[in-house]
Amino acid sequence: MPVKVFFTSVSGSTQTKKNQDRIFSILSAKKIPFQTVDISQSSDDKDLMRQGAGDPTALPPQIFNGDVYCGDINAFDNAIEMEQLEDFLKL
Repeated sequence: MPVKVFFTSVSGSTQTKKNQDRIFSILSAKKIPFQTVDISQSSDDKDLMRQGAGDPTALPPQIFNGDVYCGDINAFDNAIEMEQLEDFLKL
């Protein structure tokens, strides 16, 4: 299953945009294939993201491997710092 990044193309938050771009950039640089899911285009995708994250108020970006929840930007950054990105992504 590919890594899936739930993101939003419509956000008033520059921090959200930076976080999303950081994830895309790192995954691309490490040649890890990933699929993006834009929650601003479908409320069903937003509901799916929140259900998978186990948090009814979860905000993007959220990262999954297939249907298995990996974590949010804080968990992603922690995995990078600890050099455990592959484990975090369940690869």
